[in-house]
Amino acid sequence: MGVTLGPFSLERALNAVAKVRERLFRATGALKAANVPYAVVGGNAVMLWVSRVDETSVRNTQDVDLVIRRESLDAARAALESVGFVYRHADGLDLFLDGTEGKPREAIHIIFANEKVRDHEPVANPDLSESLDAPEGYRVLMLEALVRIKLTAFRDKDRVHLRDLAKVGLIDQSWPAKYPAELADRLQLILDTPNG
Repeated sequence: MGVTLGPFSLERALNAVAKVRERLFRATGALKAANVPYAVVGGNAVMLWVSRVDETSVRNTQDVDLVIRRESLDAARAALESVGFVYRHADGLDLFLDGTEGKPREAIHIIFANEKVRDHEPVANPDLSESLDAPEGYRVLMLEALVRIKLTAFRDKDRVHLRDLAKVGLIDQSWPAKYPAELADRLQLILDTPNG
């Protein structure tokens, strides 16, 4: 098999989820304290939206994705480093490892508002004005903007997240009209193939 198997452990599985939650709160708390505008995006944002409808449909994620404005990067770096994160720029991406031994797949991943992650993408990331405060003290991207990011990236995991949102009724056949043609076609494909 090529890998070393540890024991079956529900505790280890729950621990993985708890670590992501702790990183999210530590990072967003540091940014809030430093007055750095941000919003939670990615799998955590999808999870938060899905949980508003049906917590049994929540899918966990291994990292924390945040959107900030590029001009806030230095202030965000100072804030995140003050709570133990370590900045890295790799493969054109900005991320913060959880300590010097942190792994990229468990990091805080930064995307920039009003910019494309990759040049070929059809639209830029949303502005932070398209976010709202959650009662637990962090900011999260509004649903329409989150769906736009997922349609723009459209990787396997993005398609899974879009299907999760559709499965609980957060997006439906009325939604493709909200987006430019290329994104609308992608969303229609998701809606037409709910099981992949």
